Amino acid sequence: MIRHIVMWRVRGDSPAERLAASNLVKTSFEGLRGCIPGMRHLEVGLDYSQVDYACDAVLITEFDSQEALDAYASHPEHLRVRNELGDLRTARFQVDYQLESRLSFERTAELLNAKA
Repeated sequence: MIRHIVMWRVRGDSPAERLAASNLVKTSFEGLRGCIPGMRHLEVGLDYSQVDYACDAVLITEFDSQEALDAYASHPEHLRVRNELGDLRTARFQVDYQLESRLSFERTAELLNAKA
């Protein structure tokens, strides 16, 4: 299982413009749920701290394998979202890592629901 995390700073001359841009990032990526084979989890969070060094949005996804992550990178729906967002970002940071002994978000939710 691979966790893929991307954080962006977005364009905007005011906090309201940056929030609008961040919301566009959020809704665009959330539209990919259920569209990408091998993607087990997708969440998008928006920063509310408004400290000057924070990113504006974060995407956290989990994939079955490196092959599934590679396929996502060139998937038509992902490319559509990237094109739709265009040059909205001013900076992008990414971390990919393999989940070894940790539970995925999906499995953790299953276990918590089973106990409820």
